[in-house]
Amino acid sequence: MFFNYALTILAAGGLTLVLAVGALVLASIMGLALAFAKLSRRPWLRRLAQAYTFIIRGIPDLVLILLAFYSLPALLNQLIAAVGINGRVEFPPFGAGMVTLGVIFSAYMTETFKSGLMNIPRGQLEAAHAFGIHPVRIFWRITLPQLAQLALPGFTNNWLVLVKATALVSLIGLQDVMFRAKGAAEATGQPFTYYLLAGGFYLAVTLVSTGGLMVLARRLEKTIHAGRT
Repeated sequence: MFFNYALTILAAGGLTLVLAVGALVLASIMGLALAFAKLSRRPWLRRLAQAYTFIIRGIPDLVLILLAFYSLPALLNQLIAAVGINGRVEFPPFGAGMVTLGVIFSAYMTETFKSGLMNIPRGQLEAAHAFGIHPVRIFWRITLPQLAQLALPGFTNNWLVLVKATALVSLIGLQDVMFRAKGAAEATGQPFTYYLLAGGFYLAVTLVSTGGLMVLARRLEKTIHAGRT
């Protein structure tokens, strides 16, 4: 019995990882855009980005997930009914969880990327502009490589927190590691065993991720150092 439940829990690890990676990609894209917005010369754009990060970081993650999964569809259904349209809006747990986690962690990625962008020497960018290099080329050849190195420590921390935060999505019905562990614990009356197994999964992901990102950090450092010499 233990092995059957254990395999079920570990098999759900794939879904948890896909959820985490999808949310990370969304958070990174949004975070980078918001970081540029915070450094924009347009005051209204800076204020908009600041308001976004303040609001998202000020509301508990679980509340945002519940709002996205339960409250937002209910509101949309009321609006649809008000205009006389037949239909019902429902969000799948996976989609709602991934998008919400992406939105939540975009606020943290914003600060990570902003800090990295501010530490890139301005002289390099000004020299590139003076030589007439296209802004897109400047971003890919100068800004992005250095940003990757400068932001990697904060990026790593955000990723590790994000992986653990995926456990919250089990509360809206996603059959991830925590959902399966809870089911096994209730069915067998052995919560310690199966929650410990779930904890071991998250710890393993943390160890592998940390090791992989440390290797990436060393490679980025060597690449950038070689480019400067």
